[in-house]
Amino acid sequence: MALPDLDTSVGHSFGLEVDGVAIKQISEVSGLKMEQDVIELKQNTNDGKYMIKKLPGRPKAGEVTLTRGLTSDNSFEKWVKDSHFGKMTTARKGGAIIVYDYEGQPIKRYKLTNAWPKSLEIGTLKAGDTSVLTEKLVITYEQLEIE
Repeated sequence: MALPDLDTSVGHSFGLEVDGVAIKQISEVSGLKMEQDVIELKQNTNDGKYMIKKLPGRPKAGEVTLTRGLTSDNSFEKWVKDSHFGKMTTARKGGAIIVYDYEGQPIKRYKLTNAWPKSLEIGTLKAGDTSVLTEKLVITYEQLEIE
């Protein structure tokens, strides 16, 4: 039996696609949001009453944090090096964060415009610890679109 159209979906896994290269081992995505400035227009009405009207302003740039288990894949590190050495023509990339269902089919795509890595953080290294080592990549972007 198929679920009704209004049921919410469950994101089973997440991926990052940058310049056509997909990284599907993302375990957590946080901070993904669209936001814009608010302009307050202060004016008097025809009958002389003071009124504040709120209008939409410019869209704001944002940041998103991606977490994945530490692997031998060094694609994050290469991207971070480009931005740290000021190679912004190669560091600024178009990409998308993709949410997959339990069958591996894409549910939703969040397109990032002019995205580049702000920071890369490696999880705590502790001898004898049995937890998974992680790396967190913070990506800043100029525009977010939902596809």
